[in-house]
Amino acid sequence: MKQILTFAACLMTFVIFSQNEKIDELTVQLAYQNADSTKVDRSLALINELYQIKEYDKALLFVNKTSTLAKELNYTKGLAETNYFRAVIYAERNDYFNAIDNYNKSRELYLQIKDTISVAKVSNNIGLLEIKRGNYTVGLQNSLSAISIFEKQNLKIELCAAYHNLAEAYYKTNQIDKAIEFNFKALEVSKQIKDKDGIKMSTKNIAELYSLLKEHRKAIEYYEKALDILNPKTDQDLRGEILPKLGSEYLRFKEYDKASEYLVEGLKYNRKQNNKEGLLRALNAVGNLNLQNKKVKLAEKQLNEAYAIAQKIDNKTELLENYKLHIALDSTRGYFENAFFWQNKFYSLKDSLSKINQPVFPTDVDPLDLTTEEKPAKENPELNTKNEINQPEINTSWSDNSVLIYGLIAALALSLAFLVYTLSKTKSHKEELEKQKNKLEQEQIRTEAILEQTHHLEEVNQVKDKLFSIVSHDLKDSISSIKAFLDLLKEDSISKEEFYELIPELSENANNANSLLYNLLNWSKSQLQNLEPKPELFNIQDVFHTKIALVEQKVEDKRIVLIDESQSGFVYADRSMVEIVVQNLITNAVKFSRTGDVITISNQEVNGKTLICIEDTGVGIAKENIDKLFASHKNFTTAGTKNEKGTGLGLTIAKDLVELNNGKIWVESTQNAGSKFFVELPKTNN
Repeated sequence: MKQILTFAACLMTFVIFSQNEKIDELTVQLAYQNADSTKVDRSLALINELYQIKEYDKALLFVNKTSTLAKELNYTKGLAETNYFRAVIYAERNDYFNAIDNYNKSRELYLQIKDTISVAKVSNNIGLLEIKRGNYTVGLQNSLSAISIFEKQNLKIELCAAYHNLAEAYYKTNQIDKAIEFNFKALEVSKQIKDKDGIKMSTKNIAELYSLLKEHRKAIEYYEKALDILNPKTDQDLRGEILPKLGSEYLRFKEYDKASEYLVEGLKYNRKQNNKEGLLRALNAVGNLNLQNKKVKLAEKQLNEAYAIAQKIDNKTELLENYKLHIALDSTRGYFENAFFWQNKFYSLKDSLSKINQPVFPTDVDPLDLTTEEKPAKENPELNTKNEINQPEINTSWSDNSVLIYGLIAALALSLAFLVYTLSKTKSHKEELEKQKNKLEQEQIRTEAILEQTHHLEEVNQVKDKLFSIVSHDLKDSISSIKAFLDLLKEDSISKEEFYELIPELSENANNANSLLYNLLNWSKSQLQNLEPKPELFNIQDVFHTKIALVEQKVEDKRIVLIDESQSGFVYADRSMVEIVVQNLITNAVKFSRTGDVITISNQEVNGKTLICIEDTGVGIAKENIDKLFASHKNFTTAGTKNEKGTGLGLTIAKDLVELNNGKIWVESTQNAGSKFFVELPKTNN
């Protein structure tokens, strides 16, 4: 009777505030239904409806009453569901501890009834909550475990959502490759279930991630795919977001017609929709386009408008881009004082953004085993214990077991006696073994010294062989080619006009010979240890500017985009040696870049040292060849994208010179995606 009155009171209250007919209907049915498992299920349906319309307080009232009924009925599934709903409501309210506690209780109960799909559902929610809180190991374990079950059960809708969430988490923790991988998985499943919204979102995300990796051609491909599938009526915000991004990608390759088409449309579209984020992005990009086309006044107007919007909506990424464009604008107009003002703002914001440490997911996490109960030995306290069986207490006295105890003591005494006897016998053997071990260690030291001498002699021979090989082949070829051209002219076999046409090729051969001799001299000096560094404090940005000027013609000929992101920073090293290293790295980047590829030169302070990075989006290096690059005995070389020749000594010299200056050099590369060469040098005289 008391229960009926309680439900009647709930009915009266709820009818007043009811928001739809389904909730009213479920409430009426509950009021007159018998207290059994069916009533629990119907109450759970009502709780779900309340949760969907975000009536969390009312939902919790029914959760508590339904949980009590499920306990009385020993209805495990009902109890598991009430804990699950309690957890999701707490999660919505950012009550982390109560949410996790109820999720765990719910999962234990689902495991008891072997409801694998519900276990996966709970685990996926725990994973997302833990990732949000920064507990990446636990979160990743739970999410991967849930995905494993969704894949086995072929639950494509749940799997698609899980892929999307995990991809977003990887993106937020700056693991772009993993984010791309899971976006592709989500895209594939979205296509299978014909989820148009999922297809659009995954395609757009993939384009953005490729842009972050500086794979701009792929970014263009997926942005255009996303545009093709958008609905003009329902996807206006998404279209406004994509248009300026796509235009900016074309602008990187100086394809002004295509860039202009998308950027102008994006600007108009975002103005019409009053989309501030899209408008800011479009104004920055259109300003950049007009600046490159020498339309300075129009660019100034657009960049000033973008600056005002960026400050208002606090978009730091686009604000940084706006500062960079203002520097270029005022430098073009000769307003160097203004350019210096924007430059200070740029580096100040850039430094503040670089100090934000991005969290990183663990990469060697195994999924949880969700097929068995987590705590099989612990009985769930929430279930009714009516059917417990009282076990008789067993009372064993000391006197009943005295014989057994004495026997154990005797056995222990015998074991100890045998152990003492064995130790005394083996003591002499151990001493002898120790003597033999010492002798072996001394012999091993002598052997290692001999091997080291042998290895050194082998390296000396390899150096000699390399010198003779290079002189007899590469140098001979270059000089012979020059001599052949001169002989033709001397013998009047060609006219002067024809000879003038051959001058570029003759010049190229002379340059090759000069480069070969220059590298050969420096390398041989370093091998003979006659090259002593003379360290000094200098600005590395000055070196970059000098060396960039040397490759400008080659960059223009190959139509490469060279981006100078260097900043003022000091290095304590031999300047001439560092110049050789930088020149080799920039020349290599140009050599192995294709038309339209991007070379980026940058430097920053890391752990009190200066870190130089020469990055390109060129042909990259195969994994099996990376170890050969800096090895002096390999003489590894390949032709450039326009069949440019090399000696195979450049990086060997670079490594020697960097190490002479107490630095390090290394490379990160992916074939057909590009390379990053890093050089770490002292910043001060320690």
